[in-house]
Amino acid sequence: MRIVWPIILLLIANAANASLRDLPHFRVPDAIGVNIHFVDPNDDEMDMIQAAGFGVLRMDLVWASVEREKGVYDFEGYIRLTEAMRKRGQIPMYILDYSNPLYEEGHSVVTPEGRKAFARFAAEALIKLGQGPVIWEIWNEPNLEHFWAPQPSAQDYLALVKETVEVLRKIDPLCTIAAPATSRIPKEFIEELFKGGLLDSVDAVSVHPYRSSEPETAYDEYRDLRELIDRYSPEKFIPILSGEWGYSVYNDGRVLIDQEQQARYLVRQLLTNFMAGVRVSIWYDWKNDGDDPEEKEHNFGTVEPDLTPKLAYWAVKTFSQQTRDMTFISRLPSEQPEDYLLLFSNGERETLAAWTTGRTHLITLTLDASIDQAVTMLGETAQLYRVGEKLEIELSQSPIYMQAARIHPAGN
Repeated sequence: MRIVWPIILLLIANAANASLRDLPHFRVPDAIGVNIHFVDPNDDEMDMIQAAGFGVLRMDLVWASVEREKGVYDFEGYIRLTEAMRKRGQIPMYILDYSNPLYEEGHSVVTPEGRKAFARFAAEALIKLGQGPVIWEIWNEPNLEHFWAPQPSAQDYLALVKETVEVLRKIDPLCTIAAPATSRIPKEFIEELFKGGLLDSVDAVSVHPYRSSEPETAYDEYRDLRELIDRYSPEKFIPILSGEWGYSVYNDGRVLIDQEQQARYLVRQLLTNFMAGVRVSIWYDWKNDGDDPEEKEHNFGTVEPDLTPKLAYWAVKTFSQQTRDMTFISRLPSEQPEDYLLLFSNGERETLAAWTTGRTHLITLTLDASIDQAVTMLGETAQLYRVGEKLEIELSQSPIYMQAARIHPAGN
């Protein structure tokens, strides 16, 4: 008998007896992941990804590369990759994507024959790779002409999703399916999909909230998306996934992001997503795609092409170590709206992550715990100052962490 794995439930098994609507956010590392661009895993590289704390690996499962002859499917590389992930307790997030010239003339799927063939390809992928937890994402950024040519169409995309989901559910009723994987959070496009019944088909809504501004600016957009989902699915709770989002080390004359800023934004992106109730956060991407410092697309990685760690790697590793096996509890009150104090807990220990989007300044907290040291964004020890029950800490745009058996501030 084949075992089925409902991923959205698997990831929150530590919160048994709560309804899905009321559950806290996923724990680290199950809540954070990274995009990769390979199917032949190297042990040293996979170990580095695991050591960074990435629990979900997102990868294109390209239809045209798997089915080069009608009805003949080659998943060998993906099988090896899946096995390497599972060996390390990681969860694959496979993007079922892109067209196939065997069935479609354009870079989209718009014909009945193409939709049936795509659904068969997805079914084969589920059979070959679905003997354990997988998140299946249907297509990548279908609201962009670059990925759905010649013209994005919510109705054509929705027709593909519905036909594919129907086939997948017959094989595994509990498989986890995410969509629409849009570039940014385009409300009109998404609402058109919701009106057409997308939420009746999927288990999670995935979006790619790219921006040049600070990660915290995504919070209000997530809130609006949450309200939209709940309006069209009042009875069934649908989680939000941040399926792809990153910042390149890049200078175009207008926007300058160096390695330290990229590291800050990576960690603050994860923290913002937790705060907004986002259940899985995928950073784009794992490794620089090239070595041209002037090419934006080459510089999103946490490591260089030769796997030399960038500051972003050490930042996410520190975040993972400080919050491992913890869930997000709440944002604590602060006097200034630009100051952020986020509490994580595993029931035995608590971690407070603190930063500001404003200028560096001191704040004073009254805590229930005796904390004398903090850990910086990059894993170094930072000294704190205590006077009686009050703790003075310096907030900057780089998050710091404080950990104790119990932190709960009694007042600020």
